[in-house]
Amino acid sequence: MYQETYRDKEMSAAEAAKLVKSGDRVYVGTASSFSNELMDALWERRNELEDVTILCSMSVAPSKMFGTDCGENNPFRVETFFLGLNERVAHRKHGMPLDFTSFHLSQVDIWCRDIAKPDVCFLQVSMPDEKGFVSCGPSGGSMYCFLAEGARNIVFECNKCVPYIMNGEKHLLPMDLADAVVYTDNEVSQLPKDEIDDLSKQISDLVMAEVPDGATIQLGLGKISTAIGYGLLEKNDLGIFSELFSEPMMELIKNGNVTNKNKGFMEDYSVFAFSMGTTEMYNFMDKNPGLYNGTFPFVNDPRNIAKNNRMISINTAMSVDIFGQVAADSMGWTQQSAVGGQLDFVKGAQWSPGGKSIIALASSFMKGGKRQSKICLNFPVGTAVTTPRSEVQYIATEYGCINLKTLNMSDRVRAMISLAHPDFRDQLTEEAKLHHLI
Repeated sequence: MYQETYRDKEMSAAEAAKLVKSGDRVYVGTASSFSNELMDALWERRNELEDVTILCSMSVAPSKMFGTDCGENNPFRVETFFLGLNERVAHRKHGMPLDFTSFHLSQVDIWCRDIAKPDVCFLQVSMPDEKGFVSCGPSGGSMYCFLAEGARNIVFECNKCVPYIMNGEKHLLPMDLADAVVYTDNEVSQLPKDEIDDLSKQISDLVMAEVPDGATIQLGLGKISTAIGYGLLEKNDLGIFSELFSEPMMELIKNGNVTNKNKGFMEDYSVFAFSMGTTEMYNFMDKNPGLYNGTFPFVNDPRNIAKNNRMISINTAMSVDIFGQVAADSMGWTQQSAVGGQLDFVKGAQWSPGGKSIIALASSFMKGGKRQSKICLNFPVGTAVTTPRSEVQYIATEYGCINLKTLNMSDRVRAMISLAHPDFRDQLTEEAKLHHLI
């Protein structure tokens, strides 16, 4: 029925890509919701266009737009608020011009309206329902509604593989909104399952001691977060209120660990803003009545986070300095990812009744056969502080999980040294004494 109703809007990806003009700003996707077929069609027009800005974030799926040719005779440049694998590779290895804007995910509406300001939106969505609405899919519900407000042209890439999210804040869009509709059946961008190593398991075991039954959970990406997620299989009556819905959360729901009955806020739902995982997880999400997809400004609002009982926020970092300052999005002058929602949840969790904020990381890593410490006296010049020391609560490594919030600076330094790998503790102690920190 819907195909007959909207037949006049249906076209090929190549035809839809012709809506883009030189000088346009074109939104193409976020995380697992990327309009890959439309992106490829736009790439084929590269010799016809000039000065086109590609607006996107957290790209992980292969794309011609970010391939080996993207730095030569390329009319496209990238503007992003969160660098994914493809954005990093295209910029650093292939020379694609890139601009980055830093802000908290709770403020993504500002980026959409005042910074991105797309002329054309390519929106990967589900197939239409019987009422003529499409779901924004696993990640689009976080921000599509804001992007579409001022766009000249909106193109729906209706994909048979995109899960239909039943419940949400602004998760459904009417087919009438689209100027053009392209039908596809491409695989949704996937994130392979993380292999949990012994070190991640050690950190998870320490963090579990801080997570009570009945807690509301927020988890990030990466091996440590995944290990902690599976560690929660030993807990009962958990709730989910998280910017990310991940593979471990699916398993916790399937296993009965998540009931959402003790949250005190939106107790009927596992609440999330975006999702990245496997096809199995996307199938689990499809028409699942227990999931609720909110926008970033809703889910990441610290005031909403704080409404959940025993909110436990668990995030990771690249490095933590001796005072507990967290570097999670850049190192030196090199931008790796983004602030994302870390500080949103750090603040909101601590405001929550019985809540806690935990930053978990390995104490060290190997580079060129040599061990390097992630606990440092100070960060390399140019490093942005993601979460300041005044906001940090728990820091966890494989050597402990310590609440820094209640410690003065001297005791914080001692605590951070105890969380460092033993190979670096003497050096850190000497440096701390040299600067009269202890």
